[in-house]
Amino acid sequence: MSNTGTRLKMTGITKTFGSATVLDGVDFHAMPGEIVALLGANGAGKSTLMKILTAYYTKDAGVITVNHDTVEFGGPADASRAGITFLPQEISIFPELSVAENIGIRSSQSGLVNWTEKSRTASDILTGLGFEYIDPAALAGNLTVAEQRIVEIARALNGRTEILVMDEPTASLSEQESKQIFTLLRRLSQQGTSIVYISHYLNEVFDISDRIVVLRDGLNAGEFDPKSTQVHEVVDAMLGGASGNMFDSDRPATDDTPVFFQCNNLGMPPLIKNISFELRQREILGIYGLIGSGVEVLGRLIFGAEGRPEQGTMTLENRPFRPTTPAMGKKAGIGFVTAERKTDGILAEMSVRENLVAAFQTDFGHGPFTALKKEKLHSREWIEKLGIKTSDTEQTIRLLSGGNQQKVCVARWLNPKVKMLVLEEPTRGVDVGARREIYNQIVEFARGGIAVLVLSSDVEEIAGLSDRSLVIDRGNIVAEFNRGASPADLMEASAHRATTHQNSNLLNEQ
Repeated sequence: MSNTGTRLKMTGITKTFGSATVLDGVDFHAMPGEIVALLGANGAGKSTLMKILTAYYTKDAGVITVNHDTVEFGGPADASRAGITFLPQEISIFPELSVAENIGIRSSQSGLVNWTEKSRTASDILTGLGFEYIDPAALAGNLTVAEQRIVEIARALNGRTEILVMDEPTASLSEQESKQIFTLLRRLSQQGTSIVYISHYLNEVFDISDRIVVLRDGLNAGEFDPKSTQVHEVVDAMLGGASGNMFDSDRPATDDTPVFFQCNNLGMPPLIKNISFELRQREILGIYGLIGSGVEVLGRLIFGAEGRPEQGTMTLENRPFRPTTPAMGKKAGIGFVTAERKTDGILAEMSVRENLVAAFQTDFGHGPFTALKKEKLHSREWIEKLGIKTSDTEQTIRLLSGGNQQKVCVARWLNPKVKMLVLEEPTRGVDVGARREIYNQIVEFARGGIAVLVLSSDVEEIAGLSDRSLVIDRGNIVAEFNRGASPADLMEASAHRATTHQNSNLLNEQ
């Protein structure tokens, strides 16, 4: 790593969205040739800070300097011209184009294109990175995921890239594939590129980074040298005591309640592999996983929204359960609240009432006046129960806050026909007050007899809410804990990239 001056310096960066302060005077810097790991729990402000750097967001306050020059970017194109490249978690190659076309697309101009020259350029870049075996003529969609990531990085380097920001670059890669990326990053750092590396995989962070910077709740929470720091020190800085009294700690055990749902070796490779667990009545089972771990697919698979599983079996109340559509999941007594509230959850231009009754509209009768009266009574009941802040039942739901929209999405499934509730990221984008109300209601549902499955990338949510918790990584269950497991327990189980259920004995140690 070179130490000749600071490549990037961000000082006092502040950003608010509405009344929420997401970043509050954050400082960050990177040296030429340095790999800086930027860590923090969900909502810590990592992505917001980097989106400000790359001009996807504008800052409210603070100063950014690149190579000692103060910069004010008008948009991402300005940041790119200044040598800053952001690679999000989702790989953004064009699968129908060749490797050379993907690498050369940033420099493509109108008119005749010299593809021989572009192929030579792509080959030179790949050779310089140590991946000369990747054929520039190959179709990008036929490459492995790791090779596609390498092509994406090569595209970023086909021009001027001095600062490379990578968000969870190995989330969908195997351990061996990840090593390919690490080899590439080390070569880039030796060539002087400054790399900002965002990841939840702490063993990788300690392996690849020169320095670790931690954010918590929009503030600087610590800076660490990975060579002289223990993993638990970083985890403590990431988590702090943020969960506080958010969760009810005095709940009855559910060990002796009947098993409602069970799956054995459930799989849809490569996303889900050999998943086995059981869920009891009145139990809240939490499954914690990072994005890309399979946590975002498993609930949909159980509900029937991903079609028939390729392997394994499921049972509901000891009867075979093989859903292939959401309608089959609903008919079997499963309610499903999606993580994608805006796109899959709310009916944005419809009223609060229409959204509340959408899942079971025929239950309210068929006569227009009778049905409307029953729907309004039902809606007022849930507006009051969940404290949904709305002017009335007929207010358009898109005008509600995110937290109130989420309450509507949850209440939609609270019907006597629902015996099992699957919740994806139940409080994503929800403020602290609304989170507490939603958590209290989830506990009340469970104690009323519903089996609740919560799937979330929020480690504090899973640790605080669950009667029992599982950790998923690379489509496998890698750890299991009884109630009382700390967020650090779950995070460390996930962060070490276990590939089998090797930590299952932790269940008996809690």
